[in-house]
Amino acid sequence: MPSYLIADSGSTKTDWCLLRKGKKPLRFSTQGINPYLQSKEAIEAMLKAELPWDNKKYMADFMYYFGAGAANPEKQVFLCDILKAHFKIKKTEVKGDMVAAAKALCGDGPGIVCILGTGSASCYYNGKKIIEQRPSLGYIAGDEGGGNYMGKRILQYYAYGTFDSELKMGFEMRFGDDIRQIINKLYHEPNPNRYLASFVTLLKENRGHYMVENIIEDCLNDFFHTSILKHRNSWKLPLYFSGSVAYEFKDVLQNLCDQYELEIGTVEKAPMDNLIKYFKSKL
Repeated sequence: MPSYLIADSGSTKTDWCLLRKGKKPLRFSTQGINPYLQSKEAIEAMLKAELPWDNKKYMADFMYYFGAGAANPEKQVFLCDILKAHFKIKKTEVKGDMVAAAKALCGDGPGIVCILGTGSASCYYNGKKIIEQRPSLGYIAGDEGGGNYMGKRILQYYAYGTFDSELKMGFEMRFGDDIRQIINKLYHEPNPNRYLASFVTLLKENRGHYMVENIIEDCLNDFFHTSILKHRNSWKLPLYFSGSVAYEFKDVLQNLCDQYELEIGTVEKAPMDNLIKYFKSKL
């Protein structure tokens, strides 16, 4: 009977699961992986530190890796080489995170699939494959609605003196009041997208404040305008959402769908549970 090691990776977190016939799924978690932002050496070091692998103890026949930044064929080869060397699984397949979200959320049915985590992305899935995917410009020029996009807005509100005293104090208690240090982290330390996304905790902890609600709605509305509404099938098919930001602010997503007369489907924090069900059916 085949066994599978499956991975769903965003820029902040990677969920791993080893599936073997007749045995309880083994689940692991590590930092996220993004081949556009991390070197081969950085990814290898993270895997060795956080997920050392004994291939004799945890034997797998196939590995399926779905990840942020992994839709590009060159990045697929790049990641595949790293994963094969670390896990010693010859039959390793690497695909973009949109594939995982589509399989997990839509199953065999069509839909508009959206990811709102550290970054953002959307596609039209016809029930078998991705037909149309909106381009992703990453955390510098795009990622509308994602955590790092919201983080930029939060930082601007703080630095430009837009926050009231309550939110200003809340920001400083969590992230400090030294703008120079914050800028240094953004421009001179690894994973600035994760750092920006960490500011979203301020929004989570202050729901109901009018400035917080404005930031959430404005950022998610930007995602609707730049991504969702660009799909012609958005008014014909349900919208499915995956990711920590989508899950945290699903009430705002529902309101925006109502406003644009769109049908909302399921909203999941992560696709791993449904991916496990999908691959279990193959055991």
